Amino acid sequence: MSHPEAFHIVLIGRVQGVGFRYFIRQKANELKLKGWVKNKADGSVELEVEGNSDSITIFLDMINIGNSMSRIDRIFKSELPSLQGFDSFFVKY
Repeated sequence: MSHPEAFHIVLIGRVQGVGFRYFIRQKANELKLKGWVKNKADGSVELEVEGNSDSITIFLDMINIGNSMSRIDRIFKSELPSLQGFDSFFVKY
């Protein structure tokens, strides 16, 4: 049975200027995940995501594939000790 999890993730590659944050938000919403995503000054994308473990696994697979213009070179993922209780999944500016 799936259980709730939360992760902090940093994605490195061609992830800015290609609609990637909105792609991530769309996939998170499709899977009923909560959290946020934002661009970082170093060209990477950072996000926190929480939800059931099965959905997060699918979400990470979708991110790895990306949209038609993105490319993931590296993923740094660390499990967070507790859920933040986000109401939705949103893009931070």
